[in-house]
Amino acid sequence: MRADLDAVRDQVSGPRTALLGHSWGAHLALRYAIEHPERVSHLIYVSGTGIDPDHGWHPHYKRNLRLRLGPQLDRWEALSAHARTPAEEHERAVLQWSVDFAEQGTALHHAERMATPWLGINHECNQALNAEVKQELSNSDMAGRCQALDLPVLIICGTEDIRPRWAVDSLHHALANSRRVSLAGAGHLPWAEKPRDFCRAVTDFLKQ
Repeated sequence: MRADLDAVRDQVSGPRTALLGHSWGAHLALRYAIEHPERVSHLIYVSGTGIDPDHGWHPHYKRNLRLRLGPQLDRWEALSAHARTPAEEHERAVLQWSVDFAEQGTALHHAERMATPWLGINHECNQALNAEVKQELSNSDMAGRCQALDLPVLIICGTEDIRPRWAVDSLHHALANSRRVSLAGAGHLPWAEKPRDFCRAVTDFLKQ
């Protein structure tokens, strides 16, 4: 995937570029910047989960997921309990992705748009990527590598993200040159719910 980033950078931006990553992609962008700082001018880390392997965020995420599902929890659990048809896999994904939005009145609409067209989910790939990140954070001095990163970093998150925001403290404290922006009323995809605030934060950061 880092080779893919290089290919895109070569085609559209030249030697150095501002790099934005979201969720797992935020970790990918951070790792790319650490390994190739000469190729990155600015790093924008959106809705990631930090670099501390000893304070796991996932139990908090699972608890908050169930709370946010509310009346949809029973249906989500029923779908999760057995092998699913493609239609059931789509339904389960929409329910689960809906909790990534703070405004529940529009959450299902946003999640349905994310699932259209429906391309399916590669669960094996997802598990492998998550295991790789966990192993990397446990076996490498990520904090030390972040301390040595000499470029400006913007950390953006939504205050209503069900992934605990304290998980990102480890990264913010390790970086020598970072700003942190929390967008009120936004969940895991802040540009979808607070597009003006998100664009303003990114634009102000790049200008400075």
